[in-house]
Amino acid sequence: MIQDKIKADMADAMRSKDKVKLSTLRGLLSAFTNELVNGGKKPDEKIDDDTAMVVIKRAVKQRRDSIDQFEKGGRPDLVESEKEELKVLEEYVPESMSKEEIRKIAETKKEELQITDKSKIGILMGAVMKDLKGKADGGDVKEVVESLLSDK
Repeated sequence: MIQDKIKADMADAMRSKDKVKLSTLRGLLSAFTNELVNGGKKPDEKIDDDTAMVVIKRAVKQRRDSIDQFEKGGRPDLVESEKEELKVLEEYVPESMSKEEIRKIAETKKEELQITDKSKIGILMGAVMKDLKGKADGGDVKEVVESLLSDK
């Protein structure tokens, strides 16, 4: 389970006095607990791997957004700390699918749902995202789906 791996890695980070990794993983475990409580479960229950992956990807997205904002705000000190945390979080995220792989799935889904115009982009986008189950970046999926529907 992802949660067990993170707890073990956190213990290793404590032993090696890796402050960035330790604080990042503590924050992640805290986010897991919040997710459980928000879902109406007890805070001491284990989180399933699919939900854990959603939480981790959310944390990765938050770091990327923060890096972007801090760069625009001229805060290189904060950019650096966010990049370090992002590096730790990315260890737990599987590789995203390439745009070519996404395109194959999107084309199949487009034919299956018989979508021919741009007004149905939301339906196609939702269907593709559901099929991929978080294996691809949402931005990449959106780009592929838009290009598929604008080819007409």
